[in-house]
Amino acid sequence: MTLTRLPARRVGKLTAGAQGLGCLGMSELYGPAEERESIATIHRALELGATLLDTADVYGHGENESLIGRAVAGRRDHAVVATKFGVLRPGPGVGTGVRGDAAYVRECCDASLRRLGVDHIDLFTLTRVDSAVPIEETAGALSDLVTAGKIREIGLSEAGPDSIRRAHAVHPVAALQTEWSLWSRDIEDEIVPLCRELGITIVAYAPLGRGFLSGRITGTGELDDFRRTALPRFAPGNLEKNLALAERLLLLAGEIGVSAAQLALAWLQHRGPDVVPIPGTRYRTHLEENVDAAFLQLSPAELSAVEATFPAEDVAGARWNDYSMSFIGR
Repeated sequence: MTLTRLPARRVGKLTAGAQGLGCLGMSELYGPAEERESIATIHRALELGATLLDTADVYGHGENESLIGRAVAGRRDHAVVATKFGVLRPGPGVGTGVRGDAAYVRECCDASLRRLGVDHIDLFTLTRVDSAVPIEETAGALSDLVTAGKIREIGLSEAGPDSIRRAHAVHPVAALQTEWSLWSRDIEDEIVPLCRELGITIVAYAPLGRGFLSGRITGTGELDDFRRTALPRFAPGNLEKNLALAERLLLLAGEIGVSAAQLALAWLQHRGPDVVPIPGTRYRTHLEENVDAAFLQLSPAELSAVEATFPAEDVAGARWNDYSMSFIGR
């Protein structure tokens, strides 16, 4: 286990570690919350340089932001606090819609600042584009928040090429948060080249396929959470086909001498210096395993072997259900 601090990456004018920490699972969806361990994990992440802490106003219906606020108290200068807004989530489930109007942008920012207990947000990201509101209005409101000193940089999540270009014309977009992993590679043809053209850092969420690429999932009996109902790749029929791919990845990782999770993360870290994966965990042991992956040097032959072992076209099922997919790529 390395104790080396992660190298730095640029996110707009911010400096963050080459790997961040997804904090959603600390509050919900992946089992019961464990606040003491979660805060210890956040502290360890900051020590190791995994400084970008990713949350959203709807995670735990606000509790996740409050948790991060408690964790960074006294450590604010060491953390890159990144939160998201825009999803309407009045009850259970992943959300009922989105809002991106200027008034709501301001309302969400002020509410997040209160819950986080900070005087500014480092990266404030629109979770999904609101098709009823011109993206110029949303980006303009975000730009005003930068001018006001309430946020440092603006981000988009799962936006389509046209929205990215139009928002960037209003105010530079520092980061695009999007799903990217061995089993979610649809952004590589158009979105990744566009981000590189515009100098936008890619914050890759679910880089371990929501735990699937770790090799620790062997059947539906281990999935007593939202993955069974909201994510088609974990549904009966699809899961069995995908488990065959995971087993091949596990075998290859053993040959190389790393864990399957580390191999999957290392593959993503090799996509470029403008990629910041944010694997989520509430446990320090998993965090340290993930951080170690950022230091793995894979040869061209090993990278090719990973892709041959886990071809994206062989993955069964969409990455979200039909309703959630309707909000992606707008």
